[in-house]
Amino acid sequence: MITIYHNPRCRKSREGLALLENSGKEFEVIRYLEDTPSKETIERILKLLNVKPIALIRKNEAIWKAHYKGKALNDEEIVQAMVDHPKLMERPVVIHQDKAVIGRPKERIEDIL
Repeated sequence: MITIYHNPRCRKSREGLALLENSGKEFEVIRYLEDTPSKETIERILKLLNVKPIALIRKNEAIWKAHYKGKALNDEEIVQAMVDHPKLMERPVVIHQDKAVIGRPKERIEDIL
């Protein structure tokens, strides 16, 4: 099953969702701002993406700038920041089987379908 971590207020996330809808494949939508991912879920996403936690952070978010920017945070602290403030996660994240991508640009999603 394909899973998309989606924020309906984000244009890029809506574009990724539309791509999945047009693919004809079954998928699950997780509105991660409402259904906050656990630490374990974020760690699984990072493993599938094969990136460090900082790569999944939206560094232009006001929350990041106000509370985290310029601090020497370790990976665990960055993951915890995403648990505490899911808005910090890049979006959309699409997972299919044992692969994941950050759907920016949306064409990256096609690479794992």
